[in-house]
Amino acid sequence: MIHQDRQLGHQSWAFKPEFGYSERWGNWVLDAYAGAWVYTTNQAFGPVGKPQNESPIGSFEGHFSHDFKNPGTWVSLDGNFWWGGLTGLSGIRNLKTEQVGSRIGGTAAWRFTKHQSLKGSYSAGTYSRFGGNYQNVSLAWQYSWLGWPKRK
Repeated sequence: MIHQDRQLGHQSWAFKPEFGYSERWGNWVLDAYAGAWVYTTNQAFGPVGKPQNESPIGSFEGHFSHDFKNPGTWVSLDGNFWWGGLTGLSGIRNLKTEQVGSRIGGTAAWRFTKHQSLKGSYSAGTYSRFGGNYQNVSLAWQYSWLGWPKRK
């Protein structure tokens, strides 16, 4: 994943190389990922234009899910953990900006037509040293152009 932050005072790029593993046992699926956000230096941060940098943020993420008979209908237990991200200005690191946190939650998806499904999720912070300590609820309507997946 590549991201460029174009907010006021932010002129940097972020890259996230990631490795994943997935294993299926019948209708049960385990997905696990390990990665790191890597940031380029912002050469002109803030009104004084000093260089700002951020150390990489390492991450682990996992999902344990169950697929139901109706294609596209599933539930999962989700969790993650991340650490790092010390920021520095003009080469001086701020130790108070190190991020360490984890979240746990669940997701459910229900496909109700050939092309449409509803997905809901909830997550909450389980540990947070800096950032990430909030609850999140989402509901989404999804439209798939491809239709039903083919079953073997």
